[in-house]
Amino acid sequence: MLTFLEETLQSIKRNHSNFSELTLILPSKRACGFLLNYLRKSSITTSFAPKIYSVEEFIETLSDLKIISTTEMLFKSYEAYLNTHSISEKEDFETYTTWATTLLNDFNEIDRYLVEPTAFFSYLGSIKALEKWNVKEQDKTDLIERYLQFWEQLPEFYENLKELLITAGEGYQGLVYRKASEDIEHYIQQHGNSKHLFIGFNALNNAEQHIFQELLETGNTEIYWDTDSYFYLDKKHSASLFFRNYTSNWPYYRKNPQLRLSSHFETEKSFQFVEVQKNIGQAKYLGSLLSQYSPEQLDKTAIVLADEKLLLPVLTSLPQNIQQVNITMGVSLKTFPAAIFFETLLHFHQKPSNSLYYQEVLAILNHPLASFIIESPQEITSKIVARNSAYLSLEQLEELAGAANMEYIQLLFGNWKNNSVIALTSCIKLLLKAKEQAPQNAIDRIVLFKLYSVFIQIHALNGKYAHLKTIKTIHGLFVELISTTSLDFEGDAYHGLQIMGILETRVLDFENIIMLSVNEGIIPAGKSNASFITYDLKQQFKLPSYYEKDAIYTYHFYRLLHRAKNITLVYNAHAEGLNTGEKSRFLLQLEIENHPKHTIKHLVVSPPVSSLSKTLKTVEKTEAVMVRLREIAGKGFSPSALTNYIRNPLDFYYQKILRINEFQEVEETVAYNTLGTIVHDTLQEFYEPWEGTFLTVELLQNRKAQIDTEVRRQFKKTFKEGDFTKGKNLIVFEVAKRYISNFIAREIAEVKAGNQIKILQVESELKTEIAIPEINFPVHIGGKVDRVDEFNGMLRIIDYKTGMVKQGELEVVDWEPITQDYKYSKAFQVLAYALMINHTNPIVKAEAGIFSFKNLNSGFLKFGTKEKPGSRTKDQLITQETLALFISELKKLIVEICNPELPFTEKEIE
Repeated sequence: MLTFLEETLQSIKRNHSNFSELTLILPSKRACGFLLNYLRKSSITTSFAPKIYSVEEFIETLSDLKIISTTEMLFKSYEAYLNTHSISEKEDFETYTTWATTLLNDFNEIDRYLVEPTAFFSYLGSIKALEKWNVKEQDKTDLIERYLQFWEQLPEFYENLKELLITAGEGYQGLVYRKASEDIEHYIQQHGNSKHLFIGFNALNNAEQHIFQELLETGNTEIYWDTDSYFYLDKKHSASLFFRNYTSNWPYYRKNPQLRLSSHFETEKSFQFVEVQKNIGQAKYLGSLLSQYSPEQLDKTAIVLADEKLLLPVLTSLPQNIQQVNITMGVSLKTFPAAIFFETLLHFHQKPSNSLYYQEVLAILNHPLASFIIESPQEITSKIVARNSAYLSLEQLEELAGAANMEYIQLLFGNWKNNSVIALTSCIKLLLKAKEQAPQNAIDRIVLFKLYSVFIQIHALNGKYAHLKTIKTIHGLFVELISTTSLDFEGDAYHGLQIMGILETRVLDFENIIMLSVNEGIIPAGKSNASFITYDLKQQFKLPSYYEKDAIYTYHFYRLLHRAKNITLVYNAHAEGLNTGEKSRFLLQLEIENHPKHTIKHLVVSPPVSSLSKTLKTVEKTEAVMVRLREIAGKGFSPSALTNYIRNPLDFYYQKILRINEFQEVEETVAYNTLGTIVHDTLQEFYEPWEGTFLTVELLQNRKAQIDTEVRRQFKKTFKEGDFTKGKNLIVFEVAKRYISNFIAREIAEVKAGNQIKILQVESELKTEIAIPEINFPVHIGGKVDRVDEFNGMLRIIDYKTGMVKQGELEVVDWEPITQDYKYSKAFQVLAYALMINHTNPIVKAEAGIFSFKNLNSGFLKFGTKEKPGSRTKDQLITQETLALFISELKKLIVEICNPELPFTEKEIE
C-alpha cells in the first residue's frame, strides 16, 4: 500500500528536478517527520532535503511573530486590559480569568478568519444591547450600564492587546495568522520565485486561504489535496465540503480546473462495527484483538483514540505480543497522584483558618507523597483518630507529629496568609524534599520534575507580572497548567504499533485501523457554546459554525479510510453520564452508503456472564490457624465472637483469626456503638457501688440527679475530643440521658410497686471451661455480663441493648437452629451468660433476658421456649435441663469451629 505522502513524494520527484530547492508545508510537525522518513527511505543517493515546515512554523516565518502559550497570553492580555482607559472599573486578575479565556478564543477566531474588528465589535455590542431591550432608560442599573459599556469598550481592548503583542514580537495564533496574511505580499517579493508545495490540507481558515491563493497566483505553488474523488463527486458529502468550496470559489481553480484526485475509497475494504460495554470493555477488547495480530500486521496498524482519556486503559491492556509501540500523545500531568496532592494542598489553603479540619488534614497526610515529605504520617493520622478531634490547631498537630517533622508540618499546614509568594515558596520546598526522598522510579521522578517546572513557571510569571495575589489564583493557574502539561512517551515514530489521537492522523495512512469511542458526541464532538459570538453573528461574518466543525470531523474520519483495508470501529454502548451509548452517525452513514466493495460485519462483545449463584469463599484451617484457635479457646470464646461465626464464618476468620478490625476514623457524629458504650459505662458507674445491696427509691432518686454529670463525663471519656454541644451530637447526648433516666424511672416504679431488687454483679468478667472430648485442647467461653440481680428472689441475668429488641428474638422452638441461624443471636448470648454464671453459682431456676432501651415499655424481655412458631411462650425459666440442651448445641458449634478438616466457609448474608 502506497500512502498519500509516498504518492505525493513520487509525484513531486517526477515533476521537480531541483527537489532540494522546494519549500514543503504540511499540517503538522508529525506529518513533516513522516515525510522526511519516507524521503529517506526512497532516496538512492545522498542529497539535500527541501525546506519542510509545519503550517504554524510557516505562518510564524511569514508574520515574524512567535505564537505564545495560552497561560502567558492570559497575563499579557491582562496588561492590555489594565491599559484600556475606557474601562473605568477594572476587575482583579482572579475575576478576569473567569471570562477572559472565552473572549481571547473569540479574538483568535475573528483574526484567523480576517473579520474586520470595528464592524464586528459594533455588531456584537448592538446584540448585547438588544438582549436588554426591555429595560427602560430610567430602570437601567449601574450593573446594566457597566455591562453595556464593556461591549462598547472591546475594540479599544482588542487594539491595545494587538499593539502590545506585536511590539513584543509575539501573538496568539489568530493574530499571527492575520499578520501573516497582511505580510504575504512582502514575502512574495522576497521568495516569489521559490517553489512552494502545500501537502495534505483540508479545512483552511480565511487567513490560510488568502495566503494559499496569493502564492498560487505566483505560478510557483502547488497544492496536493488529500481527498478522494468519491467524496468530491458527491455534492452532498461533507467530507469534501471545504475542497468543493475552494475549487468553486478560488480564481486559480477557475483558470486551472484540472485536479489531482486519488480514488482509493472505492477499493475493497473490510469493516467491523463492534459494540462494547463501557470504556474498560473497549480497552479489553482491543487487547484481545491485538493479541491475534502478527508483528507484520502490527507494523501496519494504528489505534486511533477518538476519546484520548482512554490512553491509560489502552496501555494497560496491550497484550504480550506487542514488542514495539509508538504513542503520539502524552499522559496529562493532572492524572498523576503527585499533581493531585498539590492541587489538594492549594485548595486546602484557599480558606486560611486557625483550626484545621481533620478530614482535610488526613487527605494530605494519607496521600502517598506525604510519606516522602514527613516521617511516619500514618502514626500522626492514628494519633488524630485516637483523639477523636474533628478540629485541630497547628500547635496540636505539631505536637502529634513530633520535633522531627516540625518544619514540614508548618510548610504543609501553616497559615500561608493567602499570599501567593508564600504558597509558591512552600510548594517548591515541599517538592524538593519529596524529590530527595522519592524512590529511584523513573516515572515518579519525571512527574516531580514536571511539577517543579510548573511551579517555577508560575513563580516566574508572578515575578514578571505580579498579578497572582491570592492562593485561589495560584490554584486556578496550577490546575490549568497540569491539564496542558503532559509526560511524553519515547518510541519509534515510524515502526511498530501506532497509538494516536484523531488530529495526529492527518496525512498518515495505515492498512489496519482500530478506532475506539466511535460514539455520537465524541466523533463528531457536537455543539460547543464556549463563546460570546452568537450564531447569527457567525452567520453575518461567515465564521465557522457547528456545521463546519462537524464537516472537519467527517473529513478526518473518512480520510483515515481512504487507503485502509481492515477497519475496526468500536463504540461504547453503555449509557452513563453524558455518554448516551449511541454509536456515531458516521457508522450509520457507512451502513446507508453500503458500497458494493465494502463488507460490514457487526459484533456485540459482552463480558462473560458468571453463574447467577455466587461462589462462596472458603479458607482452609492451616497449622497457623489452629494455633490461633487454641489461643482463643484458652482465653475463652466470647458470646459475640460465637454469634459472629454463626452470622458468617469468614467474618470470624478475619476478625478473630487474622485480627483485622474495622478501620478506625474520627467520629464527627456519635456512632451507634459509641452510644452503647456510653450508656453501659454510665449504668456501670451508677450500679457497681450497689453490688450486694437492695435498691431503694432514695438511692435511685439520687442517681437521677447525677445523670447529666455522669453522661457528660462518659461522653468525654469515650467520644474524647469530639464536640457534643451542638447539632446531631447534642441530640445523641440528650438521647443517652433520656435512656438512663427512663431506665432508672422504671426501676423506681418497680421498687415502689413493692418489688425487691438486689444487685449481685455489674459488668463482671466470667469464664468457664467446656469439656469437649472431640477437641484435644482446653476450651473456654468467657465474657462480661452487664448485670446479675435477684428480682423478688428470682435470679436474673441481664444484658443491656440500646437498639430495638423484641420478645420474639429471645424465643426458640427447636434448639438446633440456635447455633445455626443468626436471628437467635440474642437468645444465644443470654444463655451463654447463664451457662457461665452456672459455673460459679449453680442455677436451680433463673431468668435471662434483655432490657432494650428502645423498647423499654416492654420491660424485661426474657428468654423462653415455645412448642411451635406463633404459639404462646411455654417456659421462660432457665434450669439445669435448659442449660444441658444449650450446651449440647454449643459443643457442636465449637467442634465445628475447631475441626481442622472443616474450612471456614462464607455464608450469604440476607
